[in-house]
Amino acid sequence: MCLTCQVHLDYLDAGANIILSASYQATIQGFVAKGLSVEEAESLLRRSVEIACEAREIYYDKSTKGSWDYIESGNISRRPVLVAASVGSYGAYLADGSEYSGKYGDAVSLETLKDFHRRRLQVLLKSGADLIAFETIPNKLEAKAYAQLLEEEGINIPAWFSFNSKDAINVVSGDSILECASIADSCKQVVAVGINCTPPRFIHGLVLSIRKATSKPIVIYPNSGETYNAELKQWTVSILTEFFLFEVFIACIPGCLKSSGVVDEDFVSYINKWREAGASLFGGCCRTTPNTIRAIGSVLSKNP
Repeated sequence: MCLTCQVHLDYLDAGANIILSASYQATIQGFVAKGLSVEEAESLLRRSVEIACEAREIYYDKSTKGSWDYIESGNISRRPVLVAASVGSYGAYLADGSEYSGKYGDAVSLETLKDFHRRRLQVLLKSGADLIAFETIPNKLEAKAYAQLLEEEGINIPAWFSFNSKDAINVVSGDSILECASIADSCKQVVAVGINCTPPRFIHGLVLSIRKATSKPIVIYPNSGETYNAELKQWTVSILTEFFLFEVFIACIPGCLKSSGVVDEDFVSYINKWREAGASLFGGCCRTTPNTIRAIGSVLSKNP
């Protein structure tokens, strides 16, 4: 079994209802730049979703006593598990930390972004995923590009838009979260709107703002509260001190093995407050673990 499949299984055992493909930073352009052919690049994209689907089948076939599907009598109650194809931002492809700033420069236009994402989206749509997760969207321009692509490509599976923020008001570029959420709300293929890879302390205010712009379900999966240093390619500690559960697979990079951010107990202490504000899908992003998902599930099960 490959490592990626095992990671998915670890999150399923922890209670995840949605698992995301390991394709966040995988792009055709990036693979080709490393010497692969376009055909090989597209195959790798498809494979990321296939592995997640295979993990789901393995989980269903081999549910264990430690999983949420195990019943004391020994009977297995199969809970629904969805596979989402992860689509990272243009900044994730650049690998310069710009997905955390949203600053792409004047040369990057709406058409630039649509051209960049189009073929990857087409490939992922035919990979067997149940939905598309557009993640860590850093600015309004990229949200517009995704919305237009969904319309132009006649997408027939649901999607969610998830933005990132470094305050409780705007996305990381400085664009208003209200304006960004409104773009998602106006797109019929988008079934949920939310925030990911953002410190937990900012989530409550962002949920309240998103709720003003849409009645669609709000999806929340913060990081551990640390900040990504693009120069060091490491996560650093900040000075400042879900009806459905899901995991996000993040490729292991130097400095990502041990978190010094919000511990699971503190992380999940926010859950009820976020739910009261209007969020209904909960999970964890960078530097969180299967234990985080397990802890979130425990909180939700006590307050159904």
